[in-house]
Amino acid sequence: MPDFNYFNELPVSITVCDKNGVILYMNAKSIATFAKNGGAGLVGRHLQDCHSPASIEKLNILLSEQKSNTYTIEKNGVHKMIHQTPWFEQGEYSGIIEFSFEIPVDVPHFVRS
Repeated sequence: MPDFNYFNELPVSITVCDKNGVILYMNAKSIATFAKNGGAGLVGRHLQDCHSPASIEKLNILLSEQKSNTYTIEKNGVHKMIHQTPWFEQGEYSGIIEFSFEIPVDVPHFVRS
C-alpha cells in the first residue's frame, strides 16, 4: 500500500500537539491557515508561542485535564467550528488535536431519536 497522508488535502485544518503543547504535525490546510505565524515552521514549537495569554490559560487546562473544547468563530466573514480534543496512543494520553473547518452561517441542527 502506498504511503498516503489521508489528511493533507482535506479541507480541514488539523494541528496535533504532544501532551506538553509542542506541535508535532500540521496538515496542508493548517500550514496555510497559520502561514502568517510561521506555517510549517511551527512544527516543533510550543503552542504558547502563537497564542494570547487567555488562550494559553485555556490550553494549559486542556493539556493538564485532558479535556475537549468546542466553539465557533467568525473571522473576516468566515464562520468556523473549532474542536480541540485529546488523542491517545495505545490508551496513553498523548496530547491534543485541533480540527478547524468552515461552516455555513446557519448550521442546520437535527434532533434524532
